[in-house]
Amino acid sequence: MLIRRGLPFAWLLLCFFPLFTMAAALSDSPFLVDSWTVEDGLPDSEAVSVLQARDGYLWIGTLHGLVRFDGNQFKVFDEMDTPGLKSDRIVFLYEDSHTNLWIGTQSAGLAVIHDGQIKSFQAETSAAGAITCASENSGDILFYSDNGFANYHQGHMTYYPGVRSLELYLKAMHLIVPAKDGGVWRLWNGAIQEWNGDHCEKNLGACPWGNTFVKAVCEDEKGNLIVGTLGKGIFWFDADGNYRHISKTNGLSSDFVLSLCVDDDGNLWAGTDGAGLDRVKRKAFSTLPGLRPWPVTSIAQDASGGVWAAFTAAGLSYWNSNAVRDFGVGQVSDASAVLVDQKQNVWAGTSSEGLFRFQTNRFVPVFAARTDIPALFESRDGRLWAGTQNGLGCWDGRSWRLYTTRDGLSGNAVSAIAEDSRGNLWVGTEDSGLDYFDGQKFISCRASANGLPGNDISCLYVDHDGVLWVGTSAHGLARFKNGQWTPLSERDGLASNSIGYIIGDDEGDLWIGCNAGLMRISKESLAGLVEETNLFCRVYGKADGMPTRECSSGSQPAAIRAHDGRLWFPTSEGLVIIDPSKLALNRPPPKILIESVLVDGQEQNTNPLNSAWSASVTVPPGGEQLEIHYTALNFSAPQAVHFKYRLEGHENAWTDAGDGRVARYPALPPGHYQFHVIACNEDGIWNNEGAVLAVVVQPQFWQTATFQIVVILVLLGLIVGIVRYVSTQKLHRQVQRLKQQEALERERARIARDLHDQLGANLTQVALLGEMAEADKNLPDEVEAHTRQISQTARETTRSLDEIVWAINPSNDTLEGLANYVCKYAQEYFALANLPCRVDFPAQLPAAPIPPEVRHNVFLAFKEAVNNVVKHAQASQAGVRLQLQPDHFILQIEDNGRGLDKDFEAKNRNGVRNMKKRMEDIGGDFSISPGANGGTVIQLTVPLK
Repeated sequence: MLIRRGLPFAWLLLCFFPLFTMAAALSDSPFLVDSWTVEDGLPDSEAVSVLQARDGYLWIGTLHGLVRFDGNQFKVFDEMDTPGLKSDRIVFLYEDSHTNLWIGTQSAGLAVIHDGQIKSFQAETSAAGAITCASENSGDILFYSDNGFANYHQGHMTYYPGVRSLELYLKAMHLIVPAKDGGVWRLWNGAIQEWNGDHCEKNLGACPWGNTFVKAVCEDEKGNLIVGTLGKGIFWFDADGNYRHISKTNGLSSDFVLSLCVDDDGNLWAGTDGAGLDRVKRKAFSTLPGLRPWPVTSIAQDASGGVWAAFTAAGLSYWNSNAVRDFGVGQVSDASAVLVDQKQNVWAGTSSEGLFRFQTNRFVPVFAARTDIPALFESRDGRLWAGTQNGLGCWDGRSWRLYTTRDGLSGNAVSAIAEDSRGNLWVGTEDSGLDYFDGQKFISCRASANGLPGNDISCLYVDHDGVLWVGTSAHGLARFKNGQWTPLSERDGLASNSIGYIIGDDEGDLWIGCNAGLMRISKESLAGLVEETNLFCRVYGKADGMPTRECSSGSQPAAIRAHDGRLWFPTSEGLVIIDPSKLALNRPPPKILIESVLVDGQEQNTNPLNSAWSASVTVPPGGEQLEIHYTALNFSAPQAVHFKYRLEGHENAWTDAGDGRVARYPALPPGHYQFHVIACNEDGIWNNEGAVLAVVVQPQFWQTATFQIVVILVLLGLIVGIVRYVSTQKLHRQVQRLKQQEALERERARIARDLHDQLGANLTQVALLGEMAEADKNLPDEVEAHTRQISQTARETTRSLDEIVWAINPSNDTLEGLANYVCKYAQEYFALANLPCRVDFPAQLPAAPIPPEVRHNVFLAFKEAVNNVVKHAQASQAGVRLQLQPDHFILQIEDNGRGLDKDFEAKNRNGVRNMKKRMEDIGGDFSISPGANGGTVIQLTVPLK
């Protein structure tokens, strides 16, 4: 079984051995190299000259134009779009003491950029050919070429053909190089020396590049020498005279180096011959030599400084004194966790075979349970704790005990263990939350609104101040301090909500591994949580020297703080190390510049060479779209720059732009505004002054004072017309009131008619029935019949009176009032007739007004339809339905009775004619038709106004 598992893996190693060798060479280098070519915006892959001007930009001379670089994008200036530039073949760049940028071309002589304008000296210097060196002295600038030299003095250029200067020749050939400390470097006779006057300050020995031609030389920020060669790459010396060789083997795009420049952040820029522009910067992280770049799950260090590393499917490796030994664990070597206890015993947890201990150069099983053990922890009393899928194991040196849910543990899948300052244990589970164990009982802590953000505990850490930090698999980070929980997630600035491990350094900073990178939260930012200020999280990844940004997760111990204070982190591509005490933060805030402004797509900056081109911009009348393009000069981590901006006078809150570098404002109203943009660098250092641009939006002609005066005069004329109109309308209103009075009289007459026809008739009938009862008082049966009819007539009278009152009451002039009344009427009437009725009305009705006349006619038509169902349909069931449409509603009365007669149309009954007439009077519609399942459907369609 072991052989079958091992052979494919060994074959895989042989196949990818060259890749591993190359990766090892890159990981051993203390430098990280990034390259830019024509694919990234360079006009040419030959970066002949590179320098950083005092305005902060990086300038690159190529054979296809002059290039300005802000760390994020290139801006190319060539003959076609840059007046004054007479050639695109830029071979030399130099900035003088007045911040003028001098440009040397291959055949068109010199040119200078002053205040954003180019002045050409082609006529004076074209015969000089390619300028290769310059020197400034007392305001004069001397330019050297193989054909002679040119002298610039008080605005005038003079060329001296055939005249040589030994000093300029030695500088041009890089045989002498001015040093920052006032001396010079001498690179001749095969030796490297720094001289100060006639005294040799340093002797770095023989030139390691041999006879290879030196093309570029510069110093770093500490005054150390850097040499670029044509064929052997770069040699970077340190203060002790030792050097690092940077070549294609360890990441340089080409060994043929044409130019060198060190920027203000300490990055080395190398222009190559045909391979573009390289940035060389020191890695923040290092690796262990000889340790394979495989996924590491757990790390432990012994007393001698040796390091144990557990690999997901390749057992364990032990590194000590630059030697590496590999060990198998169990049958499948699926090591998940490794721990060195106080007695220097080495324990290894596996994913399927339980726990092992290192004895006599091999790992032997000690825990009978064949289960996953992702977490190992030693408490201060020397007890070993093991987090397993079956519970929490404890080894006291003599025996094992397993705590499970039967003992009060919230879940058996234990994923993390930590001990607080009082010696109490915190136990995290995979999906059942967090447990607090005081040695006697477990106290469960589960996710809640004011507590843990999730029950999926992935890691635990107790810092120097006794604060408990809890990482989860998908719900971010939580801090438990003074009995209070503080949750943190991506919304608060974390790079990911999936936390792999947590550890602190000696400075009090917190380091957090996740799938999106290695996060560092400074102690200042952690202190800001008390004031509820924004959390800043610095995220490290491949751009900082890590082999990958994906950190490991699921095991304990994971990251460790070594004896020397360095931090060791496991990742999915090996182990990385950082010394926090030597971590150089980028303290200077980024310089922010507004580069261009577009109004409706038209560029307003007429001088793109000037980095401070204008403090204001005017948007002409009718300008619809304002675009402001800004940038921040950051060459170490340009993608990590974070911007915020706002247009004062238009918005109060800052807009969080992230790494975006353009602000857009459509259709701004006329007025004066101030655009303000600020930014922070990768280490959270803000430039709160930022860059400011005044914006003036000019009004349209109708927004001017003249137009407004004209409008006022027109309004006065309108007022006169309105007064006349109002007078006319007053007369119309009087006529309308008369019409309303007439309508009121008609309504009164109708009410009187209803009272006479219905109530009068009913009361007369009651009187007659009373007289008949008096006459038949000796006939009990007749008296009973008359009394029953009197009761029925009284009920009908009450119902008629209720209908009249309902029709008169104006509060019922709504759709809801009508619907409620017809619903009530139908239910009561059908109930008296012992006829089941189904009512289907909408739960919510709009507040639509219904005029009294419409309401009255609809009800009478509805009433007639209901009466017809009871009297003529011979139905066993009836239904009433109300359907709403945007401009009308439909009232349906249906039954399952005998249906319509064949000669229905011929009979043309009065009731049907009355219903149809009432609906026509209110502009509605009436229809009667057979039902889908028998019976009859009467439909009243009523318009809504």
